[in-house]
Amino acid sequence: MVGPIRPQFVLFGSSIVQLSYSDEGWGAILADIYARKADVLLRGYNGWTSRHALQVLDQVFPKDAAVQPSLVIVYFGGNDSMRSHPSAVSPQVPLPEYVENMRNIAIHLKSLSEKTRIIFLSAPPVNGAKIREIYRDGIHFSAEGSKIVVKEIMKVLREADWEPSLHWKSLPIEFEQVFVPEAEFREILDEKTILKLSEANFLRQMKWE
Repeated sequence: MVGPIRPQFVLFGSSIVQLSYSDEGWGAILADIYARKADVLLRGYNGWTSRHALQVLDQVFPKDAAVQPSLVIVYFGGNDSMRSHPSAVSPQVPLPEYVENMRNIAIHLKSLSEKTRIIFLSAPPVNGAKIREIYRDGIHFSAEGSKIVVKEIMKVLREADWEPSLHWKSLPIEFEQVFVPEAEFREILDEKTILKLSEANFLRQMKWE
C-alpha cells in the first residue's frame, strides 16, 4: 500500500469497465478528474455476467478489508442479455436471475461500510442510431459515448445528498501546499503564471461540472 490514503472509487463490471481506460474511455476520464483526490481502481472482466460477479464478490470486496471503497460503480447486463444461440454456449442470464444477482451485489456492497456509495450503470435500450453514435463497435463505448457516461456520473455525484460529498469539487487536493516556487523560479514566472500552474487541473476539470 502507498500513502497518503485517498478515497477509493472502484469500477466493477464486464468489458465496458475493463476497456474504460482505453480510447479516451470513461474510466480514464474519471481517473483524470480525480487526480490527487481519489484512487480510481479498475475491476473489469471481459465477457463476464452478473453470475460471474457473484462468484468473486467476497474476493473483490472483502468485508474485513482495512479500507473500504468510498464509491463503487457497477455495470453488468450487456452479456447477461445476449440472445441464446442453439449452435453455441451463450452467457445469457434469465431476467429474473439477473435482477436477483444485481440485488445481491447491491446488498453485499452496502454491507461494506456506512460510507460506501454505489452507482449502477444500467444496460442501454436498443437503439440502432444511438448504437452507431456512442459505441465504437456496437458494444463498447466510443470516446463520445464515454463522455456521456462521465457527465451522468458527475450529475449523480453533484446532486447526491451524501456526507461526505464525493463530487470532485468537494474533495481536497493532495499535498496542495507542498509546491511553492523557489525565489529564483518566481523571478522567471510572474504571479499570474504561478496561479495558472496551481489551477491547471481545476480548469481542466471544469467541463465536468
